[in-house]
Amino acid sequence: MKSVRVNASRKYDVSIGAGLLNEIPSVLASLCKKGKLLVVTDDTVDRLYADRVLAALNERGFEANKFVFPHGEQNKTLATFSNILDTLADCGFTRTDGIVALGGGVTGDVAGFAAATYMRGIYYAQVPTTLLAGIDSSVGGKTAVDLAGGKNLMGAFHQPVAVIFDTDTLKTLPKEYIQDGLGEGLKYAALCGGELMEIMESGLNEKNFERFLELCVSCKRDIVEADERESGVRRLLNLGHTLGHALEKVSDFSISHGKAVADGMMRITEIAVKNKLLSADDGERMLSLCKKYGMKIHAEYPTEALLEPIKSDKKRAGDKLHLVIPRGIGKCETLTVAQQDWRTFFCGD
Repeated sequence: MKSVRVNASRKYDVSIGAGLLNEIPSVLASLCKKGKLLVVTDDTVDRLYADRVLAALNERGFEANKFVFPHGEQNKTLATFSNILDTLADCGFTRTDGIVALGGGVTGDVAGFAAATYMRGIYYAQVPTTLLAGIDSSVGGKTAVDLAGGKNLMGAFHQPVAVIFDTDTLKTLPKEYIQDGLGEGLKYAALCGGELMEIMESGLNEKNFERFLELCVSCKRDIVEADERESGVRRLLNLGHTLGHALEKVSDFSISHGKAVADGMMRITEIAVKNKLLSADDGERMLSLCKKYGMKIHAEYPTEALLEPIKSDKKRAGDKLHLVIPRGIGKCETLTVAQQDWRTFFCGD
């Protein structure tokens, strides 16, 4: 098992390894009062793991129930969020009770937002069951729901008390969901370089996979600790996300988050090379790595079509966009681009 300590406003451990679903009750018992717990999960994960987790929690002395919602980004909404809050209230939850977010990134985001806002904040634990959630969204305390205007426009920073990533849950994931998580893994390789880049270039396997997970989480941990509330360096975690989120929106979310991020990273890499912000050699190295893991630019959605949804990007301030640009392997920075220059910068027009 690997463990990564996060020293944020709330200190917690990210535990990574096989069989850790069985450890959820003991971890929570060591951290929290044995009161009520609401296991929030989607209908897919519910069929696989929820009853097992519920039974283990109740056997340990917690009073655990579950809230199940339909899977998919299209259900990361105010309606789902409101229904979770109503369930907490109906079940008589108090400030000493908590939530277990059991599932992927959508579940972690909406359950965490409910925990951040119910009675002005109750504790929650992240139990990711996808690669993307395990190496990215479960760590760092960002919680949110989507609005009609764009992704994650309503949310809060609220750190979990623990992240428990049972790698056995990845065995039930379809191949496309593994690839989705690798999109975020590619982002961390570009951000941090070093051993993580070397592992991905050499090829993931059973011997190095857990180390790959640990390095991704450690990369995010270091950035979060330096800038928990995204006033500066944490913006770097948005590499590929400005164009990626826009792609998700114009495709009506038919392109999943991780693949959209990889697409966005490939586009911004090409744009950085064209604007002489990144060397051709480093650009080719990053693009080749993305292609190695089956990522591509979705040509049916030209970059010009992404300019309109970029207007709702959270990293926009007035008429300026704070855009993450790769300047080398393991070296990225934020570039401010005024709206009147977007078309020229992104499309070369």
